[in-house]
Amino acid sequence: MTFEEFGFKSKLLNAIKDAGFKEPSPVQKEAIPVILQGRDIVAQAHTGTGKTAAFGLPILEQLELNGTVEAVVIVPTRELAVQVSDELFKFGRFLGIKTATVYGGSSYSRQLKHIEHASIIVATPGRFLDLLNNGQIDINSAFVVLDEADEMLDMGFLEDIKSIFKFLPTNRQTLMFSATMPKEIKELAKTILNNPHFVSITTGEVTNKNIKQYYYVVEEHERDDALIRLLDYKNPSKSIIFCRMKKEVDRLSTFLVSQGYSAKGLHGDMEQRQREEVIKSFKGGNIEILIATDVAARGLDVNDVSHVFNYHIPFESESYVHRIGRTGRAGKEGLAISIVTPHEFNSLVRIQKSVGATLESRVIPTITEVKEKNKSVLNEQIANQEISEQAQLMVEALREQFDISTIAYKLASILFEEQEVSGRENIGKGPNEVNKLLNAYREEKNSNSRGRGGRRSSGSGSRGRGSFGGTRSSRQRDGGGDRKPRSSDSRSKPSSSSGSRNR
Repeated sequence: MTFEEFGFKSKLLNAIKDAGFKEPSPVQKEAIPVILQGRDIVAQAHTGTGKTAAFGLPILEQLELNGTVEAVVIVPTRELAVQVSDELFKFGRFLGIKTATVYGGSSYSRQLKHIEHASIIVATPGRFLDLLNNGQIDINSAFVVLDEADEMLDMGFLEDIKSIFKFLPTNRQTLMFSATMPKEIKELAKTILNNPHFVSITTGEVTNKNIKQYYYVVEEHERDDALIRLLDYKNPSKSIIFCRMKKEVDRLSTFLVSQGYSAKGLHGDMEQRQREEVIKSFKGGNIEILIATDVAARGLDVNDVSHVFNYHIPFESESYVHRIGRTGRAGKEGLAISIVTPHEFNSLVRIQKSVGATLESRVIPTITEVKEKNKSVLNEQIANQEISEQAQLMVEALREQFDISTIAYKLASILFEEQEVSGRENIGKGPNEVNKLLNAYREEKNSNSRGRGGRRSSGSGSRGRGSFGGTRSSRQRDGGGDRKPRSSDSRSKPSSSSGSRNR
């Protein structure tokens, strides 16, 4: 299916193409036709599935541009408000659509001035309700969207939402999007929606098919070394590293900067101005790595994130889906990498079963493999590099002291020194050790089943040895080759990654 099949205006289609969207996601395929028919909708879909476009595109298609606010989108956080507003503006720029972002901590007068010229308001509940209660705005919008409804429930906004709808016209189209459907959200839907159509992305579709998911098993003291090695080997263009705690974000961001990486942290204890600056720098490409907590990154929408790293795996499967949904957007491929310890292994298996995805076991690349990859990349860069006038002048000057071969050797040596690979040769668990963890998990599961009077699963040993729910062998290594499992003695001593690098 293509976006042309929805019958959108040519200017809207041009904006979709410029945004890099190639084909509709599952939630867009199901929701957009229903919204265009004028029906209310309740859509259960996780972050990263294209929800903003699912409600934004059909709304933009139907706006009359009559000089009033025709649509209101209510979201839980300031960051999400800014990002949804930016995306709607991006889609509607050829149509002359203007958006106003309304949230606490910013000037009332400035926001009111923006509202005067806007067709769409994107607002957080608290500030929006303040404006309504004080009679500073009068909204008669045809479209109302509740985005991340379950998150607003968790943040205590349910009563504010109910109050907001008392100010909104009854003759409206209401669209509700939520990752989960707790009882309170279902009850809210009954009161504010009119005979809604329900859309639910099934378990098999929860994680984006464009995202490859790998996991690496290491000891606790190896996390930093493993992360550094994976960053060196993967060399992501733009990546997000998720941590569970704010203090871990601060520590890890300081550590990565000390190692020569372009990185900054993002968490809820930072001032709003700081958070906005970090997000702006990350979106603009001024920093390559963002280290964040789940809450701080909720709703973060950056289409060119190539890699997501789980420094610690989350406690809940929904958080895992939200995290990895930051990559693989707009039809692009993404990579989600989880670093886990043997102690966390059972939790990883439960997450995999809950989200219905396939996580492949991989082995941390060795120093030798990283160097070989770097060599291949350098060879390709040299072969494709055009010779500049400045380079010619420099080489001619050097030829007064050295022959051409010596110059080439010296320049190559400089390049390799800039790509230093630190740490031990081998990090983390080998294939056989990962298989033992898988087998131990299955034995525990079967033992518990027998203890409850259950029947042993006939398929317990039939899965692929190196992936959950797949058939690929766990002897896969990022370097592409197989190797014998390493002795556990060779990994027993902790090490520290040292030395800075130019990136």
